[in-house]
Amino acid sequence: MSKTNPGRFFEDYTLGEVIHHAVPRTVAEGERALYHALYPARGALYSSDVFAQDCGLESSPLDDLIAFHVVFGKTVPDISLNALANLGYAEGRWLAPVWPGDTITSESQVIGLKQNSNGKSGVVWVRTTGRNQMGTPVLEYVRWVMVRRRAPGDAPDPVIPDLATAVAASDLVIPEGLDFSNYDFALAGEPHRWGDYQVGEIIDHVDGVTVEDAEHMIATRLWQNTAKVHFDATNRPDGNRLIYGGHVISLARTLSFNGLANAQMIVALNGGAHANPCFAGDTVRAWSEVLDRAETAAPGVGAIRLRLVATKGKPGMLKGEDGKYDSDVLLDLDYWALMPT
Repeated sequence: MSKTNPGRFFEDYTLGEVIHHAVPRTVAEGERALYHALYPARGALYSSDVFAQDCGLESSPLDDLIAFHVVFGKTVPDISLNALANLGYAEGRWLAPVWPGDTITSESQVIGLKQNSNGKSGVVWVRTTGRNQMGTPVLEYVRWVMVRRRAPGDAPDPVIPDLATAVAASDLVIPEGLDFSNYDFALAGEPHRWGDYQVGEIIDHVDGVTVEDAEHMIATRLWQNTAKVHFDATNRPDGNRLIYGGHVISLARTLSFNGLANAQMIVALNGGAHANPCFAGDTVRAWSEVLDRAETAAPGVGAIRLRLVATKGKPGMLKGEDGKYDSDVLLDLDYWALMPT
């Protein structure tokens, strides 16, 4: 019997099963330093203990997307090692801050299965939960992945989960103690408040970043994303390694600082699609659309719903008349963030 893990194939999943992912990971300031070097993130709440304390927190938590990447990375050997593509996200919520020194574990439940018509692959839906060392959930989300079949065979009856198009504003979890009443806009980098943004507004984030293989490989190793399409250049007929989708998410989020510097905390992931592949040498730009705004019970804190688009092309381009994504669009991400009112 082989002692190595070839990864799961479509026929290895059972509806309703719960998968406990190895290996627990203690995250510390090193993750923050590497994250800020890779992207480079500039959100004041995640850069300064003093700024975070002035906003009612005990210190600066680790970036929301560090939590996402760590939780996601734990799932790859069991969910997407043999994936052809990571197709989308829904119903994501950040439930508690992740602090330096926390130990993160992940588990997933299979909530949907559907074999593709070609019989060579299928789509698997999972709901993943990340927890800290006390068992407290810090993050949950649904994602769906196209996975190869090991061999042709009978397909299970298709089950496609009914997923919400967006997390309701009333279901957003505001970190305990968060208070933007004394928010320092000068230190944050921009004067724009929650009330300055209007639904339908388009924001061109101006800057671009050319992606290199070296940084992508650091990112995949850092977050332990061992999916073959990201590591092994022989895994695709064109000989190219796909840039990890989470790397594009973090790049786009960092680029959005220019125009959205005060969208400090991501609290929900409503939906997302990796619209087209990204490869080394591509130059990534970003633009955002304001989709909604909502008040919260926390003092001085408003919620803003944003569409974040990463593209190799012009801002504002998204889909053609046929409803398909423009070929330059890399990422279409819908999320809620917290911003001072």
